[in-house]
Order: sequence, then structure tokens, then C-alpha cells
Amino acid sequence: MKISPLAGKPAEASMLVNVPRLVTAYYTEAPDPSVPEQRVAFGTSGHRGSAFGKAFNERHILAISQAICRYRKQQNIDGPLFLGMDTHALSVPAHAGALEVLAANGVEVMIAQGDEYTPTPAVSHAILTYNRGRKTGLADGIVITPSHNPPHDGGFKYNPPNGGPAESAVTTWIEAKANKLLESGLQGVKRVPLEKALRAPTTHRHDYLNTYITDLANVIDLDAIRGAKISMGVDPLGGAGVHYWGPLAERYGLNLTVVNEAVDPAFRFMTVDWDGQIRMDPSSPYAMQRLIGLKDRFEVAFACDTDHDRHGIVTKSAGLLPPNHYLSVAIFYLFQHRPKWRQGAAVGKTVVSSQMIDRVTAKLGRKLYEVPVGFKWFVDGLLDGSLGFGGEESAGASFVRLDGSVWTTDKDGIVPALLAAEITARTGRDPGEIYRELTREFGEPAYNRVEAPATPEQKHLLTKLSPQQVKFTELAGEKIQTVLTNAPGNGAPIGGVKVIAKNGWFAARPSGTENIYKIYAESFRGADHLRRILEEAQAIVNNALASVPPRSRQT
Repeated sequence: MKISPLAGKPAEASMLVNVPRLVTAYYTEAPDPSVPEQRVAFGTSGHRGSAFGKAFNERHILAISQAICRYRKQQNIDGPLFLGMDTHALSVPAHAGALEVLAANGVEVMIAQGDEYTPTPAVSHAILTYNRGRKTGLADGIVITPSHNPPHDGGFKYNPPNGGPAESAVTTWIEAKANKLLESGLQGVKRVPLEKALRAPTTHRHDYLNTYITDLANVIDLDAIRGAKISMGVDPLGGAGVHYWGPLAERYGLNLTVVNEAVDPAFRFMTVDWDGQIRMDPSSPYAMQRLIGLKDRFEVAFACDTDHDRHGIVTKSAGLLPPNHYLSVAIFYLFQHRPKWRQGAAVGKTVVSSQMIDRVTAKLGRKLYEVPVGFKWFVDGLLDGSLGFGGEESAGASFVRLDGSVWTTDKDGIVPALLAAEITARTGRDPGEIYRELTREFGEPAYNRVEAPATPEQKHLLTKLSPQQVKFTELAGEKIQTVLTNAPGNGAPIGGVKVIAKNGWFAARPSGTENIYKIYAESFRGADHLRRILEEAQAIVNNALASVPPRSRQT
């Protein structure tokens, strides 16, 4: 990856999105459904795109909202729909459009009290809290967010009654119906003016903020944090939880400072990410420069992305912890400090997360549940308590309550952030120090992710590879032990390939949006060995793709 010379520096005025133009494009630009980039397309985290590219505009939102209404009817989902949004510029107009359609369809909608921004975990929490003990009249939800994407993007996610990200069968159905509505010029979309939608008897106000904050004591040991007087700094990165942290600190008597309370749809306060883009990624050392600079002011500091479903942890001992490091520490701590969790509760990780997690899990005597990329694979396990924890290398995680029952089934950035303070309070060591101890016992992995060019055909072939097509027997001087194209935990296709040797592994997956594939790799033998793995990974993948017979390529 080529690092931009602007990476880590404050955003320059010339980089800032022109918000009035962006919102104008949202309302005036009409997508052409015959152009693939302008159709509704649900990736792993909903439909995303920019109004400037005709990939996210009012017509998309009206079509998707109507498709969701039809899905609810087909599935007999007739409880309230919890509707939340983040602080991206396109979220407010998309929220308005969705409400206009939902109200016209007679859906009971729960919008935030005081028009407050709503973190993804607060929506998941609201759905699950409402549905607890119910068999009928179940609730579901919509979160309007493109996550940590740049300011010009918008995003739209659907969460069914299980509270988590919708699975592929659901999003494929909604996507198809929405595109049909686009093709018909929105014929069949019901809609009322916003004023009428806000006054509709089916539109209700919900106190997401206090409902979520009041329940936090059931998932985090906030008494321990308060008792140890742990000093905490938090940067909401201008995101949906910006107004949650102050009331949270006040309610529980925490020594917590919000270092930045600004909400600005241009996100002008950000330092620029690795590629020269403004991106609110709490796991990026470039985007997190400001908070890293404050690390000595606090015992532990943290940030969350724009919809607050990802975390970034900054410690005095280590600065910003890479997500894999913190996930390993969180798992190591939680499964020793949650006596009421089910004895058989497993550890959930994605196939591209660190093998340090495997080693920690084995030491704890717990079962590892390894799944493809996507938090949706953890939903059922978190819901029934068979998973104590689910985490992704991209800094997304959630875990069950102190009593072992479900907290959220979508990623929650707030709870892992507070857990860093609990760990520090109860062990007397920050998560960076604990990770150092883990490396002394299990070895110190070097991890990286790189991108390689791929044509659309090659990307398609990569998702269809079989283990037999990987002809190599060694990886960076070690015998290849396993080649996976399906996840060991649930047998689901990983959409690529994972190759494992004794002290290193790599996984290759095509990008859903660009003509590249991503290679994730890790070595327990140092940086030079990791470089060899990355070099050989491209050769192994290219060789496997070349081995596919022509007839298979056309299917």
C-alpha cells in the first residue's frame, strides 16, 4: 500500500467535502439502474456510496425503505422499527426519506428523542430489549451510516429481529426488490411529506441514549472503573455517540474526559488516513494521531468510528493498539473475569484475525469458532450465549452481559472501549502491558494486510477456488498444513482462500467494491518471514487462478 504524504496530518481545507453540493446531489441526481455502480448493492454492511457518484441518493433510500416494508410484511414482522442515524452529511436527508416511506406504509417507527444521533449498538440493544420474551409483534431496525467511510459517503443498513446485521438471503431479497422499484421509476413506493410523517400516530420518540447507558452496568464492571479512579480520554471522532459519553461519565461517576465534542459533516478536525482520504477509522494510526498525542494524559484512551460500532484503544505503554492485539487481550481477560458466563461459551473470530487469538483461546480451554468475514456470522451465538465474544480484525466486537445473556448482536464500539478501563482497573496493567505478557508466552506475531490488482473475472474465480487448486506444498520455507476455502467454525465459504503453515498463514479475498484482492498475512517468526509470506501469497493465488479451466471461468 502506498502511504500518502498527507497521512497523519490535519485535513487541509481543499480536502473538505462541499456539504451543500453533496446534499443537492442527493436530491437531484437520478441513478441509472442499467449502470451497476448506480444500483442498490448490499455489501457486508448494507448499501453504501456517494451522491456524487449517483450511488447513494434519495431514490435509493425510497426504494430500499419500500422494499424493507414489503420484506416486513412477507415475514410478518409487525412490531416497531427502531430507526437510527450517524453524523455523516447524507444521514439526515436519508433518515427523512426513510421515515416518509415507513409512515406511509403504516410502520410503527421509533426515532430518537430530540433528533439525537444514534450509535449502531444502541439500535441493536433497543431491538433486543424490546423483543426479549416476545414471540410475536417483533421489532427490527434500520441504521443510516456508512460506518467510518469518508464524509461524502452515505450508508443504509437493515437489522432484522435478531438485532444483528441482516444475512445475505435477506439483503439479496431487499436489494432485488429495491432495484425493481428503481427500474420502474419508483412506481409502488408509498410516501407522505416529512411533516405528516413526523406527526403520524405511528411515529414515536425513543430515548436510545438513556436506555442504553442505564443498561451498561450489566455488561461492564463500572464500579471497578470508578473505584480505581481510572483516568480516561475519549474521542468520538465526531460520531453518533458524541453525546453519550458525557451522560455516561456523569451517571457512573467516571473520571472520563471527552477530548473532542465537535460534530461537523465535513470532519475537518480529522487527521488524514493512509491514502490521503478523511476517514473516521479508530484502528488507523494516521486517523488517530490526535488521540495518540494525548496518550500520556490518561491511563487509557479510546475512540469510536462514526456509528460507534468499532473501537480504537490507546494506552500509555503501547500507544494505539492494533485491533488484533486488543482482541487477544480482551478475550484473555473476559474469559477469566466473567464467572457467570456459560462454561461452554466459545470465542468467535473471523478467518483473517490473528492466530494469537487461537493460542489464547487454547490456553483458556475454550472452543474457537472461526467464521468468514462479516459480523453477521456471530449473531446466533451471541443471541443464545453459545458465544461469549465475537470479534473482527477490523476492530469490531461485542460480548455478552455479565450474566452471560445477550448484550448486542451487532458490533459495539463503546463496550470494548470501556472494557479497556475495566481491565486497567482490575489488573493494574493497561491492555498494552498485558499484550506484551501474552507475546512472552505465545510468541510475537507480525501481521499485515496488502492489496493486489485483480480483474472482475479473477475476483470471481477467487471466490470459487477449491483447496485442490493450491498446488504449492510450502509457505515461506514451512510445510503447508491446511488450505481452507470454508470456515472451520460453521463450514460457510470464506469467499477466497486461507493457507496455514506452522508459524504463519495468509488469506486472500476479493474486494467487494474495487478491482483488487486483499491479502491478510501473519508470521510468528518476524517481519522478514512475513514479507516472504506476502510475496509467496501472491504467487500461490495467481498460480491457483491460472489453473482454473476455461469452462469454469465462464460459469
